[in-house]
Order: sequence, then structure tokens, then C-alpha cells
Amino acid sequence: MFDTGLNILSYLSQGLWTTISIFLTATVISFAIAFVAGLSRLSGNIAIRGFTAFYVEVFRGTSLIVQLFWLYYAVPMLFDINLGSNWWVGVIAVALNYGAYMSEVVRTSVVSVDKGQTEAGIALNLSRFQRMREIILPQALRLMLPEFGNYSIQILKGTALVSLIGLTDILYYGDIYRSTNLSEGPIAYLMVLVMYFIIALPLIWLSKKGEKIAKKGVAN
Repeated sequence: MFDTGLNILSYLSQGLWTTISIFLTATVISFAIAFVAGLSRLSGNIAIRGFTAFYVEVFRGTSLIVQLFWLYYAVPMLFDINLGSNWWVGVIAVALNYGAYMSEVVRTSVVSVDKGQTEAGIALNLSRFQRMREIILPQALRLMLPEFGNYSIQILKGTALVSLIGLTDILYYGDIYRSTNLSEGPIAYLMVLVMYFIIALPLIWLSKKGEKIAKKGVAN
């Protein structure tokens, strides 16, 4: 069984780069979306707030699988928009989905910073942009770290769905192996689980590190 497990791990490793590349790219993009959308929810412009709220609620209120299929099948057919390769479709779907969730982390973290900090910035004659950059965001970032760490792990797990649009990730090779070696199917999926867990270990460590930083709190 040990040798079988090693053979399966070797086979699954063919999809390792696809999984990691989608995870890393989607994570960076989703973080950027989270900050843009989260801060836009606090904008004084009602149109910006309304558009951002619509995006957030749509992507939080629908399944990632549905969004993946929508971008892969419906968008090219209905709007004649080509999003590029399957790889990019997977990245965009995952990033838009988790970006919507994390935008709420950004928004609530900014709002949770004590109002006295804003008043102090006003007393120092700082503009709204300066107050956000110099006072509010540095403190809010601390509060975001644990949730961002947790969502990074969720993004990793979410990348497994890209096999549904034909991307050759770890789960894709797990399905292929299981279909050609039915008796070893349970071991194959166990090895898939092991590979995802190994990849997630650094993220788990970073998440715990973020929790320690967040416990220091913000100024009152």
C-alpha cells in the first residue's frame, strides 16, 4: 500500500503546478478585488457603493460552481466575450468569488477602527485619503490578517473545482487515476487529500501568525 501511495502521489504531481499557479494568481487578484470593493463600499458616491454592493451580493449569494460554468459557457455564448484560456477562466471565477467575500473583511475591519483615530486625523488637518493611508488602513490590516489567512486556505480548496472545466490540476489526475484503477480509487483520493493538506500547511502557519498579530489590536 505504501508503494502504491507513492506511485499515486507521483502521478498526481503532474497537476501540482496547475493547482499552485491558479491558487497564487487567484489569491493575488482576489486580495486586490477585496481592497477595491471593500473600500468602495465606504465611498461617498452612491453609484459606486450600489455597483459594488451588487457585485458582492451576487458573488456571495451564488455558488462558485455556477459562476465557473457561467464564465466558461454562458459569457462567451451570450456576450461574445472570450476570457482567454480555461486557466484564466478558472482564475477569474475563483478570484471574483473570494474577492467578494474578502471585501466584507476589508470593509468591517476599516469600520471597526476606533472613530477617535479619524477624529485625531482631522485634528491634524489630514485629508480623507491621508487619514485612510496613514492611520486607518495600517490598523485595519492587522484585523484583516487572520481572515485573509483563512480565506487563502479556502481559495486553495476552491481551486479543485477547476477540474470541472478540463484543467489538469491535482483532482483532475486523481479522477483519471481512479477511473483507470477502480480498486485503488480510495487510495487515490486519500493521496489527493494528502497533497492538498501539504500545500495548505504553510497557509495554516501564516494564518496562525496573523492571529497573533491581530491580537495586539488597534489603538483606542
